[in-house]
Parts: sequence; structure tokens; C-alpha cells
Amino acid sequence: MGHVTTVEDQLLWDKWILERSHTACDELIRRYMPLVNYHVQRISAGLPKSVRSEDLKSHGLIGLYDALEKFDPKRELKFDTYASFRVRGAIIDGLRKEDWLPRSTRDKIKKIESTTEKLEQQKGRFVTSGEIANELNMGAEEVEQVMSEYFTSNILSIDEQAQESSKNETYASQIEDKDAKTPEQYSTDVETKKELAKVINELPEKERLVISLFYFEELTLTEIGQILELSTSRISQIHSKSLFKLQQAMKKSY
Repeated sequence: MGHVTTVEDQLLWDKWILERSHTACDELIRRYMPLVNYHVQRISAGLPKSVRSEDLKSHGLIGLYDALEKFDPKRELKFDTYASFRVRGAIIDGLRKEDWLPRSTRDKIKKIESTTEKLEQQKGRFVTSGEIANELNMGAEEVEQVMSEYFTSNILSIDEQAQESSKNETYASQIEDKDAKTPEQYSTDVETKKELAKVINELPEKERLVISLFYFEELTLTEIGQILELSTSRISQIHSKSLFKLQQAMKKSY
């Protein structure tokens, strides 16, 4: 059952599953709070500083309690795995309802996109965040952070409930089967992965390491900072810069 490793743990789960003990519930929530904190840190990596982590924790706690209420120990599924889906979903749902991306950021996204398109047409190549920043009298780090937030908003929107569906389905659940690809789609996917791998390999060592640790090892920015002996804010800057370069590579594949 995931976290159950001792007799004490088993007794705690029994009291909750069989008796719905409030004391047992409180203790389980305390024990699984690190799971909530983990998803808060992962999701907040692409959010503006105006989004308070305490608000994300509140959403995550709702998801954790929902997982405790609905978890069926008879199914061969670890609670940690089941709870992760619920916690992450609750945080994303809370963010969507609050419309966390401010109008000012949306305006900046439009300016950056239009400026990027104009410069690319002028120069006949992809442009850097520094070139875009100079054109808009912004800092390169701000450009990268804004586009990182835009990337995150697109990722979160795929979990939004599909309005045309009568069932409780998300857009993600209605996406066509990834296994049923045409030869053209398969070829495009292979080329995209090759291009991304190439861009990742060409990143400076620190950027490459941050991308690897965040997306492949699934560490938080804080954990990465501890490994590289850098502040979380510095790791966040490196992450945004790397993400901007990867977005440029993705544009090339479409």
C-alpha cells in the first residue's frame, strides 16, 4: 500500500479504512505532506512569483484528502501513486479557477511573440532571448521567465475538462491514441526528438544538468540547487533560459 512499511503504519491505515478515524486521517495527512510539497515545488517552477506556494499547498491538501477518501486498498496500486494524481490534479484545478496568469503577463506574451516573429523574418533565423529583450527594452531573464510561464499555462490547460464532453473527461483524455500514428507522424516525432536531443546536448553544462535533473530525474528546483550548490532562484533562472531554447527547437519542428 505504498507507504505502509511497519506494523504501526498498517494499524494506522486499518483505523482509517475500517473506522474512518479522524485521528488516523490527520496522521496520514501529516505523513504524506512531503508528497504535497513535492508537487507544489514541481508545478510552481513555471509560475510567477505572485502565485503563493501556500495557496498551492491548500489545493494540494484538498487533493490528498480526496485521495484518502477514495483510495481502495484492494486494488494493486500504491497510495503514493494514486495520491500523486489527485494532488497534482487538485493544484492544477485550483490554479485554473484562479486564472493565475495575470493580464499584464498575457500582454507581454503577445508582445514577445509578435516581436519574435518580426525579428525572425528580418534575420532569417531563430533569435535569442537577448535580441528580443533589446527590441522590447526588457531584460533577457524576464523574456525567458514570461515564456516559461506561457509554456506552463499551455501544459496546465491540457488537463482542463473538455466542455463538449458529457463525461468528466479532460482534453488530455480525449487526445487520439499515441500508439496509432501514421508513418508521417512517426517520422515527425522521431525528428522532433532528435532535434530536442541535439539542442539539449548543445546547452551549456549547467543548463543541460538542470533540464536532466528536473525533467528526467524529477527533482525539484530546490533539490537541484542543493546538488549544484546554487540558490533556488538561480536554478529557476537557468531552467527558464533552457526552456526558452527548447521552445525554439520545438518551433523548428512544426
